[in-house]
Amino acid sequence: MKKLKVAVIGNGSIAKYRHIPEYASREDVEFVAFCDFTIELAEANVEQFGGKAYTSYEELLASEDVDVVSVCTQNADHAKVSIAAAKAGAHVLCEKPMATSLEEAEAMIQAAADNNVQLMIGHNQRLMPPHVKAKEVLASGRLGKVLTFKTTFGHGGPDAWSVQGDTSWFFDKSKAFVGAMGDLGVHKIDLIRWLFDQEVSEVAAFVETLDKQGDVDDNATCLLRMQGGAIGTMAASWTYYKGEDNTTSVYCEHGVLEIKDNADEQVVVRLTDGTVERYAVGAIATNEEGGQTSSGVIDAFLDGIKNGTKPVITGEEGMKSLNVVLAALESAKTSAFVKVN
Repeated sequence: MKKLKVAVIGNGSIAKYRHIPEYASREDVEFVAFCDFTIELAEANVEQFGGKAYTSYEELLASEDVDVVSVCTQNADHAKVSIAAAKAGAHVLCEKPMATSLEEAEAMIQAAADNNVQLMIGHNQRLMPPHVKAKEVLASGRLGKVLTFKTTFGHGGPDAWSVQGDTSWFFDKSKAFVGAMGDLGVHKIDLIRWLFDQEVSEVAAFVETLDKQGDVDDNATCLLRMQGGAIGTMAASWTYYKGEDNTTSVYCEHGVLEIKDNADEQVVVRLTDGTVERYAVGAIATNEEGGQTSSGVIDAFLDGIKNGTKPVITGEEGMKSLNVVLAALESAKTSAFVKVN
């Protein structure tokens, strides 16, 4: 069996806890390179998994025969690294937010198309078992039309889990582009778009720095109108110091769908006729100790490559979710409702 040759560019926490161990769990891949500005991080991975350590992604792509690249860099570098990898003939899995502008996102999509490689964006919330079950319930139609919703994603912030702690690039706008809104908010925007199979048509937002040191937001609260008419709220926070919260409630004509942080049941459907359905389908992966379950992203990415099928989360989908983030930032800046094109 020919193994796919993998390079991981950016060796921080998302690579450490998600990409690298999920690649390592498969027998059909071989690590050929690790790259990070901090050479010690790359060298530590080489010592454990093999391959060669680099500080320059350009040198890596010029020197190595690579089939697959995971782009886990600071947000500001996502586009240029992804484009370079695509031009080198590698399939690309890029972390979210995929880019800092629609122009960058479009260039990434074009580079993948021009070089006949796949581009997938790491919106892992779509693949979490409770969210997959929730989409199945909504698609069944038994809850009827979606009317309103609320969704939140929060934890104690990158200083609690990033390998750099409170000096992390996450707090530097020139490197991160955006804070909690781009780290967590884009996940829930993407989730809502996917759950409802609808686009966001209008957004109003507060995007603020309330407690963290740095020049990016640590809290964002958005009001979203969906194309189908439903309205709801999305909250993203780096100041949930009590622990992680990744929950969603969807209020429909015939009842409510609840996605919960609960070890015993993760999806509850409460119908207006008094019926209650409870589902234990597996927990949502978290950044907390003991919560590092597989995200499913690496498996979906590699299986798509091997089967020649379209990525489950395309560059186009990543760009649509980024577009809502950009609209929210514009709303916060102008104190006005912003229509999403």
